[in-house]
Amino acid sequence: MTKPMGSPFAGAMSNSQTARPVLPRQAPRYDNCLLKYSNLDFFGKIDNQNRFYMWNLRNVSDPVLFNQKTKNLLSQLSEEAYVAPKMYATGELELGESEKLYGLVQCTRDLSTVDCKKCLDGAISELPNCCDGKEGGRVVGGSCNFRYEIYPFVNS
Repeated sequence: MTKPMGSPFAGAMSNSQTARPVLPRQAPRYDNCLLKYSNLDFFGKIDNQNRFYMWNLRNVSDPVLFNQKTKNLLSQLSEEAYVAPKMYATGELELGESEKLYGLVQCTRDLSTVDCKKCLDGAISELPNCCDGKEGGRVVGGSCNFRYEIYPFVNS
């Protein structure tokens, strides 16, 4: 279900217009929305400049195996997302008897399917730089992003 962005969106607009001088481009992001504007035409182009990392502070016990499983889950979700109408996919992977890994990948819908896949592949390749051996992490960009955690985080 799509929800309106409401006050966070309005706050981002007012903050971006009054708190700073006019900037060539910005991409403020909240958990459930991204506001992107620029003095340049960015529609349909991959944005690799507005990217940041977030990670859980806790480490896993077997980082090599966990990193491989994380990459596998995100790559599988990437294959689903780039051909999905909303360019979005979520999923989970069994880690053990009582533990699961949860993942989400998405692209902005102005990208072509080819560029969505390219953007997600680029973001996933940042895993070692971002979140090596961490229980959760994100690579957030202006055109695509991913998130993974060892707890469910997507609202149904």
